[in-house]
Amino acid sequence: MQQWIEKMEIELKYRNYSRSTVKSYLSCIEDYFRYLGCDFEKFDEYKTKKYLAGLLERGISGQTVNVRLNAIKFFYENIVKAPFCINLKYARKPKRLPVIFSREEIAVILASIRNNKHRMLIALAYGSGLRVSEIVKLKIKDIDCVHLQIAIRQSKGGKDRISVIPEKLKDDLIKMIGCRDFDEFLLESERGGRLTERTAQKIFENALKKAKVGKSATFHSLRHSFATHLLENGVDVRYVQELLGHQNIRTTQIYTHLTNMALRNIKSPL
Repeated sequence: MQQWIEKMEIELKYRNYSRSTVKSYLSCIEDYFRYLGCDFEKFDEYKTKKYLAGLLERGISGQTVNVRLNAIKFFYENIVKAPFCINLKYARKPKRLPVIFSREEIAVILASIRNNKHRMLIALAYGSGLRVSEIVKLKIKDIDCVHLQIAIRQSKGGKDRISVIPEKLKDDLIKMIGCRDFDEFLLESERGGRLTERTAQKIFENALKKAKVGKSATFHSLRHSFATHLLENGVDVRYVQELLGHQNIRTTQIYTHLTNMALRNIKSPL
């Protein structure tokens, strides 16, 4: 078993999959192997379906189950080199609307934060539409205060992109950057080096609690709010797609459901 896992790890790294994807796929395939026992070198469609169905029955989300299926497909198609394509269908994912903050709620959240670095973390995540994994990796060299642009490097899918910097943050960013080295992280931890994603999420959770905004939101809700507010401002969905780094415009179009002014103006007959 270990030999196959090592082969898969080498192949994933050779193909330049992200560290998190490598870790996730290896964990998935190890769990799959434990379920099958010794008989895993030959693909068994029935057992695989039973395994995936069992995950769904345990309450594991369709999105997570689909990651498991991707790992299984990768193993048999690229490591075992099965002479056929695995044609299993992906689990249906529930269509949920994202949690969005109003502009007033964003202002209240930011006003509740006394620590300047923490406030910049939340303000920049919202104002530039950044994932938590992206903001903790930002370096001084990624910030262009002259053109109000920010470079997001090697993000999801290993892609680089450019996003906007809010004019309101320009002066505070210039002060924060000062004479620091270009290769330093913009938002360093107290011990030096970059903040962890969990630390950034905790900062947001504490701010949300202090602001008493009664929404079941996550750090990612800041990014959702960025996209929604841009569309409300009349920005073309294709530009929003580019700023968010979405590969498929259908991913971006979910926000158009939240900005449909015609629907908002409809009054209930009651």
